[in-house]
Amino acid sequence: MKNKKKITINDLINKVKEYNDNESDIKLIEESYWFAYKKHLNQKRISGDDYIEHPLEVAYILTDINADATCLSAALLHDTIEDSNGTYDEIKENFGEEIANLVMGITQINKLHFHSDSEQTATYQRKILVGLSEDVRVLIIKLADRLHNMRTLYVLSDEKQKKKAKETLEILTPVAHRLGINKIKSELEDLSLRYLKPDAYYDIVEKLNNMKKEKDDNVGSMLIEVSNLLNEHHIKHEIKGRTKSVYSIYNKLNKGKKWSQIYDIFALRVLVNTEEECYQVLGLIHSKYKPVPGRFKDYIAMPKTNMYQSLHTTVIGSDGELFEIQIRTYDMNKIAEYGIASHWSYKEHSDGSKAIKDTMEKKLSIFRSIIELNEESTSSEEFISSIKKDVLPEDSIFVYTPKGDVIELPKGATPVDFAYKVHSEVGDKTTGAIVNDIIVPLDYTLLTGDVIKINTSKSSKGPNIDWLNFVVTQTAKNHIKAYHNRIEKDENVVKGSEALEKELRKNSLAINEIINSKELENIIENHKLNDINELYIAIGSGKISPVTIVRELTQKEEKEKPLLKLNNQANLTKVNYKNDILVEGLEDIKVNISNCCNPIPGDNIIGYVTKGAGITIHRSNCHNITETNERLINVKWNEQTTKKYKTELIIYATNDNNLVDIVTISASNNIVVDALSTINKNDYKAYNITLLVNNLEELNKYCLALNNLPTVTKVERRMN
Repeated sequence: MKNKKKITINDLINKVKEYNDNESDIKLIEESYWFAYKKHLNQKRISGDDYIEHPLEVAYILTDINADATCLSAALLHDTIEDSNGTYDEIKENFGEEIANLVMGITQINKLHFHSDSEQTATYQRKILVGLSEDVRVLIIKLADRLHNMRTLYVLSDEKQKKKAKETLEILTPVAHRLGINKIKSELEDLSLRYLKPDAYYDIVEKLNNMKKEKDDNVGSMLIEVSNLLNEHHIKHEIKGRTKSVYSIYNKLNKGKKWSQIYDIFALRVLVNTEEECYQVLGLIHSKYKPVPGRFKDYIAMPKTNMYQSLHTTVIGSDGELFEIQIRTYDMNKIAEYGIASHWSYKEHSDGSKAIKDTMEKKLSIFRSIIELNEESTSSEEFISSIKKDVLPEDSIFVYTPKGDVIELPKGATPVDFAYKVHSEVGDKTTGAIVNDIIVPLDYTLLTGDVIKINTSKSSKGPNIDWLNFVVTQTAKNHIKAYHNRIEKDENVVKGSEALEKELRKNSLAINEIINSKELENIIENHKLNDINELYIAIGSGKISPVTIVRELTQKEEKEKPLLKLNNQANLTKVNYKNDILVEGLEDIKVNISNCCNPIPGDNIIGYVTKGAGITIHRSNCHNITETNERLINVKWNEQTTKKYKTELIIYATNDNNLVDIVTISASNNIVVDALSTINKNDYKAYNITLLVNNLEELNKYCLALNNLPTVTKVERRMN
């Protein structure tokens, strides 16, 4: 429907003053308006409205994302070259070169005839759109221009409505998404759906309205309960309800979900000051309300590709209703709403000219990098890390290849980071670096303007593991880690096969017969391994002892042990299911967990009969028992273990503050941090951390999460 209230220049100025009261900025906006007013005088739009209403509405839309005065001036003037007798030189003379260039950029884009016959065409047109924009504000003004046109699309024929809506949905909304401007993107999507599939659109709107009437009281009560809970714990916050956009609901329904399976139609959003408070709020909410399994998402630790950050959880409210709750800081909320525009600094610069232009050019360069990334061929973790560390660094440097190509890197980058930015093979084969015609060490800190030549060798043995101590880009770290993981696997295959063969010879067993036997296949399957190479890797890495494998192969009776006097049988005969450790042939025997290797449920374990002190339980690969067959006894974990067990990790990291991340990840993985100490070295930092965990699967999941942290280089389980 047509808007009843028309925006005036006074409405625009009042809105701008809510976030920018600089007198010169206000004067610039007013002068731009009156210039455009005179140029468009007596012009009408198809709707019959005065033409000036359109640029005024476009500028007003941009105040929702706190646009700067230069951007608003260009928005008011954006049609003066294309649709009036205004010229580039005239705008430049009156408003300066920067604003004239913005207006010319929008004029060039508006001359393009977009169409989206296929996904390939749409992708190509998006790239043209970005390529023509020398300043990212051109794109943002274009999006606001399209939004107002979509709001008045009812004046066009049905055929033109659908064509414009399809073009908007397939070419322009992905641009808004990449820029992270959710306020504009969501409305563009909803309006496009309204004209492309009106039946689906209005059906969802009707259902939403009906649900809102039913759920208003429930949402209100939940909002008050959560707010009271946070007030009790003295956490300053803001809390409000939010409704999922019509297009987002349509997308979920279109992918096969039923209406009843969409749990986040109505959600609560909690805003706090710090990242730490986000996790505190999450803990308090989960302590009061039962969380729904599989519905927790940590977009703070793992942001989305457009840098969206928030915690999402779904809980069962007091009345049994499901509620999604989003928790984020005010800064995260600003990025979620305004995206790339949230990085603009208006009030820091009185003239706003050079500083904002430099900032915007950098952001556009960033956006060009993002739009070229292929999500389908990259894991989500690697993609997010690359965006966060390599494409959206807080501070960038710009260096050159010998051919003069510009490479953008985060501040603090080294020649190795540069090499991996050029190509992974260049990074892997790097042997040296020359910066500005001078040989430098590989940990040399690069500066803007440096020209770098990388020396490589075909006979290189690959990247040095010590490079992890100084590289700063996640891309370089990922490649170095992946290379050494492959090498380590190969080494462990050799190491494991030699260890097993040695143990087989020690027990006078024919190696060739055993290696190809059905018995060994069964053992591999019992240990949940895929093939003999995985068995070798497990033995070579110390996860399984060759002694254990030989014992399982032969099912040999243990030598007589004074304490045990076992019957001649290999399988368990009597077990005490009241204990977490089940001992072969014995009940009510004293069992102790060894402090040297700290086994936990899920570990392969063996018992050692001590003199007068019962049985001590070790991991099968513990160096204290692998060299002896004497006094060993078969034990296993009860499948229903009843408590948490202690284990220790050493976490190697760069000299960044990792403690908050480490503790946060432990809490989200149901792991208790019992003790933590720091080991400081010149080139790295290590944490010795004692944990209480339920089982090995839980520990492995935790270690994987730690390894995904950009600043963590290695995680080891400690064995004394």
